[in-house]
Amino acid sequence: VEEQRARWERKRSRTAKELLETEHKYLEQLDLVVTFFVKILKAKGTLKPAVLETIFGPLESIYSASHVMSLHLERGNLGPGLENFCQNVELYGHYAENSEQANKTLKEQLRKNKSFRRFKKLQENRPQFQGRKLEGLLPLPLQRLHQYKHFFRDLLENTSPDSADYQKLARAVKSVSEVSRWVQDIFHQRENSLQLLRVQKLLKGQKTQILTPGRWYIREGWLLMVPSKGEELKRRMFFLFSDILIVTKPCHPLHPINSNKLACQAVYPLHQCVVDKVFGHTQSQGGLLSLSFPHKTLLLMSSDQQDINDWCQSLTDAVR
Repeated sequence: VEEQRARWERKRSRTAKELLETEHKYLEQLDLVVTFFVKILKAKGTLKPAVLETIFGPLESIYSASHVMSLHLERGNLGPGLENFCQNVELYGHYAENSEQANKTLKEQLRKNKSFRRFKKLQENRPQFQGRKLEGLLPLPLQRLHQYKHFFRDLLENTSPDSADYQKLARAVKSVSEVSRWVQDIFHQRENSLQLLRVQKLLKGQKTQILTPGRWYIREGWLLMVPSKGEELKRRMFFLFSDILIVTKPCHPLHPINSNKLACQAVYPLHQCVVDKVFGHTQSQGGLLSLSFPHKTLLLMSSDQQDINDWCQSLTDAVR
């Protein structure tokens, strides 16, 4: 037991030391943004207060919270340091929510606002920046949140449950994990919106509405459709979403506007779909899927067995 405790203590000391060292580096980088951008821009009035708020969000508050935590860590007061940090950890969620708009506004200001463009270049050329750009410093808090999760978990695993810090560490791990999930959800939704928008732009015309709240993009790819009467196989591009399957074919390559677009042929709702693998169970070449809808059955084929297996899995999951 004594040996185990000594091992825990060594690991815990190492992690606490690494947390403090990386926290100093993180603060140093945040300080560049707060001191040379936020504070000076506030004083100079180069940007309107609302624009300044949009670009930097709660960055100053994040900096203050980390500064307080690092002071506690320096004195070896891990528990109170983490407690204080947990009271401010939600700032990271708000920072993530604001990040897309922040990027957009920053680009806009650099395009339109000549004095801000000049100011940014001047600040980034200071020796303290060592060639770093504002765009590279702004994502730091969200990268740091990911690191906190691992540091706090490691500290908890190497802390005895009898220790005075154990409960505070457990609360810190829980808080940071919850905010990390919140941040992940924000980025997943953003990524999904970009995918929906991309597919919408690929389709000819606006008849098929892809951008629908609650819809999730799953996958896309070329498959062969087996016609009901003995015609030849038709190569079609399929788009699978959480609620529908879309069948498309390429527009004519010589079309003046839509030569690189796809024409929507059919939209199938998934809630009444039944998926069956007709063949492709053995180590054969490729496979065949049957999709049964109330008024239509589709036979989809691929010469790549892994591909047909993946489609079968994705469709089954989406229907479920």
